[in-house]
Amino acid sequence: MDTPPEEDFDRLASLASRLFDVPIVLVSLLERDRQFFKAHIGLDVCETSREVSFCAHAIVQNDILVIPDATKDPRFAANPLVLGPPFIRFYAGHPLVTRTGETIGTVCLIDNKPRDVFTVEDRRNLGDIAMLVMDRMEMRRLDYFRSVSQARFENIAETSPDAIICSNSEGDITFWNRSAERLFGSTAAEMLHHTSEVIVPDSWLRIYDAEIERLRSGQRMELADRTIELSGLRKDGQEFPAEFSLSTWQEGNTTSVGAIVRDITERRQNEDRLFRLASLDALTDLPNRGAWRECVKQVLEERHPATVLLVDLDGFKEVNDTLGHSAGDAVLKEVAGRLVANCEDAIMVARLGGDEFVALMPGNDEKRARAIASRLVMDIAQPYEFAGQPIEIGASVGAALAPQHSDRPEELLSAADLALYRAKAAGKGRYEMFTPALREVAIARRAFEQELKRAFERGEFELFYQPQFSTEHRDLTGAEALIRWHHPDRGLLTPASFVDVLGKKQSAPEIGRWILRTACQQAAHWRSEVPGFRMGVNLFEAQFRSNHLLDVVKEALEETDLAPDALELEIVETILLRNDTGTLQLLSDLRTLGVGLAFDDYGTGFASLSLLKRYPVSRLKIDRSFIRDVNVDQENGAVVQAVLYLGRSFHMDVIAEGVETEDQFEFLKQHGCPEVQGYLFGRPMPASEFHKQFIAPH
Repeated sequence: MDTPPEEDFDRLASLASRLFDVPIVLVSLLERDRQFFKAHIGLDVCETSREVSFCAHAIVQNDILVIPDATKDPRFAANPLVLGPPFIRFYAGHPLVTRTGETIGTVCLIDNKPRDVFTVEDRRNLGDIAMLVMDRMEMRRLDYFRSVSQARFENIAETSPDAIICSNSEGDITFWNRSAERLFGSTAAEMLHHTSEVIVPDSWLRIYDAEIERLRSGQRMELADRTIELSGLRKDGQEFPAEFSLSTWQEGNTTSVGAIVRDITERRQNEDRLFRLASLDALTDLPNRGAWRECVKQVLEERHPATVLLVDLDGFKEVNDTLGHSAGDAVLKEVAGRLVANCEDAIMVARLGGDEFVALMPGNDEKRARAIASRLVMDIAQPYEFAGQPIEIGASVGAALAPQHSDRPEELLSAADLALYRAKAAGKGRYEMFTPALREVAIARRAFEQELKRAFERGEFELFYQPQFSTEHRDLTGAEALIRWHHPDRGLLTPASFVDVLGKKQSAPEIGRWILRTACQQAAHWRSEVPGFRMGVNLFEAQFRSNHLLDVVKEALEETDLAPDALELEIVETILLRNDTGTLQLLSDLRTLGVGLAFDDYGTGFASLSLLKRYPVSRLKIDRSFIRDVNVDQENGAVVQAVLYLGRSFHMDVIAEGVETEDQFEFLKQHGCPEVQGYLFGRPMPASEFHKQFIAPH
C-alpha cells in the first residue's frame, strides 16, 4: 500500500490494456475502507473509497467477476463511478491471491462501453496477468522481510518457493534454502562455504567479479536493491532464465549479500504469449491495429518516407451470411497471405479489424504505390475455395503518401481512408490515391451530416404522398409516403439528395419512427373517408438492425388506431440479401401482425426466386426503369410480364412504379397488372394537396 509506481506493474497494466483493448486497467490493493492502485492506466487517481469499488465485489469471487453492463446490474447501476467519471460500463476483475490463500486485491479491466462477450480465452489471459502481478508481489514481500529482520527473513526463506541464497563479502555462501537445492541441483551441504560463482554462467561472470571486488574494497554493489533478469547456472551446466533480487546488509564489520532467485522460464513464456496476443491478430497472425499504430508512429517520427495502402474487402459480408463464419475466416487468412506475398518489402502488413487490412511500404513514390495497389486489387479478386465451394470477393484500396499527405499517423491513415471511401463510391474493385480535394469533400459531407441532424430537430422534414390506383377502374387504392427536406438555403430536396447519408446516421431509426407514426396518422384520417385505403412506408436498413422495429410498428398502429392491413412496409433488396434467421423472423412477425410487405424495385438487383419463396413478401413493386420503354423495348416488356407471372404464381400483389403515359398504363392493364403509381396519376405532394385532389372528391 502507498508505494510509488514501479515499472514492472505499470508494464503489466499497459500490456493488459492493449491485450483486451480497454482504456482503463487497475492493479488494486484493498484495505478496510479504501482501495489503492499499485498501477493504473487510463485513470488519474491513486485510490478510491472501498465502498464504491467494484474490486470489493471481485475479491469475494472464486473466479473472475465479469459485469457486461454496469448500468443494467442492480449492484452497480447507481454507483458514482458508473454515473460519473470514469463512467464504468464493462468491468472484469481477477482476484490477486497470495501463495498462502489471502486475497489482497484485483487486477481489473474497465471500459466505458458495454461488452457482451468475455471468452474463456479472455479469462485465461486475465488469469495469467494476475499470476504475473503476484509473481512480482511475492518478490517485493521477501525483499520487505529481509529489510526488517534477517532472522525472520531466514525463517520465511526456509519455506519459500523461491531460491534464497546468502553470502559474505568474499562471495562464500552462508545460507542455501531447499528451493535453491531444487532450482540449482546442489544441496546446502554441497554449497555452504563454497563461492557463489558456481551458479554464475560465463555470460555475466565479469559482472559478478566486479561486484565482489566492490564488496571487498568496502564499496556498495551496483546491483544492490534491484531486481534484474540474468541467466542462472545449474549443477549439470544448464543455463536458465532467472530473476535475481539482490540486497546487502551489515553484520558487524562485514557486508552480507542476499539473493532471491526465481526461474522465470514459464513466466517469460506466458509474457511472450500475452505480448504476442496483444500485438498480433489471432486469426491471421498479422500484426493488429495496436502494433500498426506503434510501427507507423516510429516510421514517421524517424522521418522515413512511406506509403500507406488501406485495403477493404468487397462482398465479404455476403460470404459470412451465406457460407458462415468458418468460410469467412478461411477467406481472411488467405487474403492475409496474398497481401504479404504482394508486399514483400513491406515495413508491416496488418489487419486493422473485420475485413480491413493495411500495408506500410517503404518509400513514397506515387507510381510504385499505384502499381502495388493495382496488383493487390487484381490478386485479391482471384477466386477462393472453401469446402469445395467457390467464393468470389473483391477489394478496394486507398493509398496515401508520407510526408506529402501527412507526417502524422492518424492523419495519414485518415487520408488513405478517404481515398478508400472514394474507391468504394466509384464502384469498388479499384484503388484511389489521396488528393487534398478528398479531404475538402469529407469536410463538406460532415457539414451536410450536421445539417441533416439539425433538420430533424428543427422540423424541416415533411412527408409527401404519391397516389396509387387500380388499373381496372382507376380507383384510388392508397399512397406511398415519401420524405422531403425543406432546406433553409437550397429549397425543397427530394430523397435522392440526402436519404443515403441519412440512412447511415445514428438518428435513422428515430427519424424512421417519426415517418412511420406520421404516415399512419395520415392513413387513419384518409381511410375514414376512403375505405380500404393503404399507406406504403419506406424503411431504413438501420431500423432492421435496431431490434425495435416490431415494437415501433405496433406502437404506431395502436397510437393512430390504424388497422394493420392498412400499412405496407417497403423493403429493399439488401434487407432480404442478409438472408439471416433474425430478418426472416422479424418479417414473419410483421406479416402475422397483418402488415403488408412490399419488395421495392424488384428486378433491378440480384434477388433470387428462392428469396421470394422464403420471405413472406406480399407485394412486388416493378421498378420504373422497366416501365419507361415498356411499349417499345421487348426485353423490358418481357421482364414486366415475368414479374406479373411471378406475382400470380406466388400469390402476391403487384404494383408498377413510374407510369407516366396512357400507353404504359394500357400495356400494364392488358397484361394484368393490378395497380399502378406514377406521374400520370399524380406527383408526390403535401398532405393538404393530396386530400384536396384525391380524398375530398370521395
